Amino acid sequence: MELWIVIPAYDEERSIGATLRRLGEQTDTDFTLVVVDNASTDRTAEIVRAFAEENPKLDVRIVHEAEKGTGAAADTGVRHAVAGGATHVARTDADCLPHPEWVAAVKRAFDDGLLMVSGPLLPRTDEFPLKWWERRLLPAVVRTAALFGRFRPGNQDPLYLGPYVMMPGCNVAITADLYERAGGFPRTRIEDVHEDRALVNRVRRLTADYGLRDDVVVYGSVRRLRAFGLVRTLGWYADHRYRPEVVDIR
Repeated sequence: MELWIVIPAYDEERSIGATLRRLGEQTDTDFTLVVVDNASTDRTAEIVRAFAEENPKLDVRIVHEAEKGTGAAADTGVRHAVAGGATHVARTDADCLPHPEWVAAVKRAFDDGLLMVSGPLLPRTDEFPLKWWERRLLPAVVRTAALFGRFRPGNQDPLYLGPYVMMPGCNVAITADLYERAGGFPRTRIEDVHEDRALVNRVRRLTADYGLRDDVVVYGSVRRLRAFGLVRTLGWYADHRYRPEVVDIR
């Protein structure tokens, strides 16, 4: 298994350092890391290069994608990985902290026969002082979005081979072969299309060998929830029924 990890990043100088450090602290560091600089205007690329120099035992690479969009950047990163020899690719985001056992858990899921896997998205507690109810808010949003997704008309099609499963782009892994057969992430902006949902539905037309694992855990940023509020955040994830003026919250 040649596992590569892809991180799309746009103006993430405040967050990406913590993400990189967490990946460097994985119990299994047998992977190649690709950060896709999505035309950042800040020190994102500089921070990645500095991390690579400080951690020579890790294989860290940086590629550039001028086309704005999480879908475009993620697709560029995955295809770069596949061209470089990746048999399996995992993705997280530049404002997230994978659990220290994340890489090991992803590999176990593949060893057990899954071709695409995701798991719990829990709130980060290091960004802001969180109250007890806020710690439960992000999981509640994720559960609500997942429930809505199961009944969403766009996720219903008799040609699908398996049920809809919410797999957030910041916590997903897939075999290189399936990614290519499915057509990959659509090369879009997040304000246009939720590229993770689109990839799941593309995969559902090909196989039912995908699923969720409780040990594949990523801690996500709560900054969008803080900026939008609960109701608007739910609207954002429900087909962009809420469209903020500023999407890229930093």
